[in-house]
Amino acid sequence: MNIVLSVRQFLNDMRRQKLRTAMTMFGIFWGTCAIVLLFAFGKGLTEAQMKSQKGMGENILIVWPGITAKEFNGLPRGRRIRPTDDDVRFLKQNAQTLAHISPENGRHMTLKYGRQTHRRFVDGVWPEYCIMRNIIPQFGSRFINEPDLQNRRRVIFLGDILAGDLFGDSVSAAVGKRILVNSMPFTVIGIMKSKEQNNSYRGRDNRTAYIPNTTYQAMFSERHSDDFVAQHKPQFTGEIARQEIFRILGEKYRFDPTDEEALAVWDTTEGFAFLKTFFMAFSSFLVGIGFATLITGAIGVTNIMNVVLEERTKEIGIKMALGARKSTILWQFIFETLLITGVGGVLGFAFAYGVISVVPMLNLEEFIGIPTIDGWGAIMMSCLLGLVGLTAGIFPARRAANLQPVQALKLF
Repeated sequence: MNIVLSVRQFLNDMRRQKLRTAMTMFGIFWGTCAIVLLFAFGKGLTEAQMKSQKGMGENILIVWPGITAKEFNGLPRGRRIRPTDDDVRFLKQNAQTLAHISPENGRHMTLKYGRQTHRRFVDGVWPEYCIMRNIIPQFGSRFINEPDLQNRRRVIFLGDILAGDLFGDSVSAAVGKRILVNSMPFTVIGIMKSKEQNNSYRGRDNRTAYIPNTTYQAMFSERHSDDFVAQHKPQFTGEIARQEIFRILGEKYRFDPTDEEALAVWDTTEGFAFLKTFFMAFSSFLVGIGFATLITGAIGVTNIMNVVLEERTKEIGIKMALGARKSTILWQFIFETLLITGVGGVLGFAFAYGVISVVPMLNLEEFIGIPTIDGWGAIMMSCLLGLVGLTAGIFPARRAANLQPVQALKLF
């Protein structure tokens, strides 16, 4: 019955102060809406960037030839270190930190099919390259395999955009067709499934063609690798994997394992960790802005409850004279404050959820990702609203509970 009476009293107060109550609820509504939307869009943008960052692969090290900067065992500095395929095989057999590895050799070549001629980058790689670099063949196609490598087959795997440039609308029937690569016939064995990728070092994968590395070396009589790509196991860090590579190759080429100039290394996990930290801070900043907006709404709630207190001072005095306890007055005011906060918060959350549901229909995923709010986000929002409502109502409620009946009645 006390709850029913409190709700009735709350509705009566709303009727007496319609505009003030509506504006106060709007402050809570807008603060809640801001927090939910900023949190959802921040989360969606973060996930989109992380997904795009992973487009080139996870736990990847790209290693290029280098020049020694330190003397070692009587050997001078300034020696050029140029790994070969044999070195890559040796690393694959002996490195404990590496899960996959592949050499790379590539250059721009002329690709021709029918009347379509394009100059694109052609990369000579090993079969496990596709695992490291998240290159997934479309249905009905495949990547380079071991027989292709061993037999130096003239087969080629195409990025999806490159395949579209060459075959146009008939790209779905491209597998099995012959194209000319620098005037030499190659058979198309696969086309890459479309993926998001925002970083690269030789150009985007969707515009690149891949052939067996042994075929490439036979075409151009190259012995050394332009670079090699290694993927370390999840239980190791990129730095530990780099140290092992330097130790193994340092023993063969006789350079100091601590000589960072002997080989040039790009540890992609460092950039991924930086982006993860950056977007976490960015999301926190957005939520902080929304929280500040919600605090502004909470101040409005406090103000209107102070007005309600002034209007109901006589009523409170009569209740206390008739035996009402301080706790009853205290919790009545807090309950009404929580009602204002709750109604505004629910409306704000509902509006924000509607916006989040509509945004994916606008096809803006490439730019802003897909805004989402999970169960933990909803729980956090509910707790935050409760805290704001309690904080906003506790001060007017304490003032009301501490009124003396005689003084309250004398005011009127």
